[in-house]
Amino acid sequence: MTTTTHAALAVLLASLAAVQAQPVDTRVELGSRPALLVADLPDGEMKSRLQTCLSAPPKRAAFSIGHRGAGIVYPEHTLEAYEAAYRMGAGTIECDVTFTKDLELVCRHAQNDLATTTNILLTPLESTCIAPFRPARLDASGRVRRAASAECRTSELTLAEFKTLRGKVDAFDPAAQTVEQFVAPRRAPRPDLGEGLEHGTLLTHAESIELFKRLGVRMMPELKESSVRLPFNGVTQNELAQKLVDEYRAAGVPPGDVFLQSFHRRDVDYWIAHEPEYGKQAMLLDNVVFPPRAGRLRSYKAAGINIWGPALPGVLDLDDEGRIVPSRAARAARAAGLDIITWTLERSGDLSARNKGFYYRTIGAAVTREGDVLRVVDVLARDVGVRGVFSDWPATVSFYAGCAGLP
Repeated sequence: MTTTTHAALAVLLASLAAVQAQPVDTRVELGSRPALLVADLPDGEMKSRLQTCLSAPPKRAAFSIGHRGAGIVYPEHTLEAYEAAYRMGAGTIECDVTFTKDLELVCRHAQNDLATTTNILLTPLESTCIAPFRPARLDASGRVRRAASAECRTSELTLAEFKTLRGKVDAFDPAAQTVEQFVAPRRAPRPDLGEGLEHGTLLTHAESIELFKRLGVRMMPELKESSVRLPFNGVTQNELAQKLVDEYRAAGVPPGDVFLQSFHRRDVDYWIAHEPEYGKQAMLLDNVVFPPRAGRLRSYKAAGINIWGPALPGVLDLDDEGRIVPSRAARAARAAGLDIITWTLERSGDLSARNKGFYYRTIGAAVTREGDVLRVVDVLARDVGVRGVFSDWPATVSFYAGCAGLP
């Protein structure tokens, strides 16, 4: 065993011990947002139904999935974000998985996102970034002509180096002239939800498993696309897919508690063929720029894929009267026997704005106020029949799930 491997193992064992030693507070705290959203609904059956639940004890639900933890205010994929999602009632939590230079699996949304999700540019490890900080180019009036940028990858760091970093909310100032301005933009993504944390504790995939075991939640790891050419340091894509499963088996996690994810059919097919107990509930993700037709969805089921994971625009549409309804693809998926898990709620900012962005692009005309997010969840649960909903602020989905009696 090399010195580098010894160092990585020592870091991992010490971190695992720290995670395992933390006490568990099982209380669910939804905060004030559910009440604010219910109050913002127009009078009617749904508002009355949800109002009756505001005084009920909050519940935890597997239906409520912590997307990157609670990444809208807390630094995503950190211990603190995961614990916040748990406090908000998420019964399922996601760890996006990539790898370090010494081939250790870690929780990051992308292999190359360290410049915007950590403090790496303010540390000596800035020298490992494949594209160092470049200030914005502004015109005479101060408008951005070329945004500030930097690119830093986990694959340039050893595990020991990765663990020295601190997570931050994924944001940057495109007009930044200095590293400090780039790393710490002036405004939080959703200041109405609170200040959150300035820094967070980065975790390995193995640490996330131990944390989630301790919390008693289901686990939803996503194997991310590599930013470097594979094989990398001798490891292939299939070996990464296998290593992901091996870490659950080594930790003694039952396959039924693990929902593997990937945007790549090759990974899901690998798990189905080589790890069928895990593969039978692996989810094929889909950004649904072009929703699959019924024949394609039936072919997924025939190949052993049981869960389709489209973004919200893939499962929601408007009918001729402007009401939110299941999309054609959602209906076809259910007809094909596929379960559906969708993403991502509470990620779009002000819902009264004219342009609500990607997640509401098929139903934007029917979403005009914050309370409408509960109407969206209601259609997803009652009409589409989804198995779960990812949210950047899980309290919203947890509240609805508890009120509706969803598991």
